Amino acid sequence: MLRATLLGCGATRPLPERALAALALTVGGSTVLLDCGEGTQTALARHGVSPYRVDAILLTHYHGDHIFGLPGLLQTMAGLGRTAPLLLAGPAGLETLAGALAVLAGPLPFPVELAEFPDCRGTLSAGLMQAEAFPLRHRAPCCGYRLTLPRAGRFDPGRARALGIPVALWKRLQKGETVDGFAPEQVIGPARRGLTVVYGTDTAPCPALRSAAQNADLLCMDATYADDADLPKAKLYGHSTCTQAGQLAAAAGVRRLWLTHYSAAVTDPEPGLSAARAAFAAAEAGFDGKTLELTFDEE
Repeated sequence: MLRATLLGCGATRPLPERALAALALTVGGSTVLLDCGEGTQTALARHGVSPYRVDAILLTHYHGDHIFGLPGLLQTMAGLGRTAPLLLAGPAGLETLAGALAVLAGPLPFPVELAEFPDCRGTLSAGLMQAEAFPLRHRAPCCGYRLTLPRAGRFDPGRARALGIPVALWKRLQKGETVDGFAPEQVIGPARRGLTVVYGTDTAPCPALRSAAQNADLLCMDATYADDADLPKAKLYGHSTCTQAGQLAAAAGVRRLWLTHYSAAVTDPEPGLSAARAAFAAAEAGFDGKTLELTFDEE
């Protein structure tokens, strides 16, 4: 099971009821945090996500509304006694950011491992998930992320018996181990459909996002502007309208769409949600604390 928690859905500046950009994905007690805008610490506490168990932070870019929560979060992790390494990933400029964080957060009792994507492309392991970075279309270098929780193929006990494999070895084979000359592929079928979450903000609609979002279980996407009349501003600043988010979700065949990164001028998400649903009926308005538990398809 994969639990998605939208910690902040705002853009530019926080509002009393709206923190800035952050999404938490939790699997097996380990959390991957996407962006860390102002208010993320408070949101983690409010919505039951442990900062101690955040094992990776994937940053889209280095505009303040996506990173200003980092120094305080790192200090809190230190105060909780964390010693395990923390993975910090992002586009070009990550080492410069890490230097500033070292000054602001002070000495940390845990190592921070950096993974920089100079061209916003690459893959890495993030907790139990696999993360793929891809380039978005914004005013600054900006990464989108496709996170996948893989699912192994089905174990075939009949085949195991036919091969004379002792039952005591079955669990190890199911875990992917080769044991006593028996290989997992002898008794495990092809990989089954896993779970995929795609995070795309800040961005105008672009082919890379549409490709990454293909058949995703959840797309959490930039919906800065609710009104289509703001399309010229969206193009100028590298953002999307709610209509554009709905259109991209429909083109990518995603299962669910969460609108996020609302402009501070958007006080009521309903008009934007209606616009998105005109293109994609399964669109949902993001809000701080919105959660979703994704489970594997029954097969």
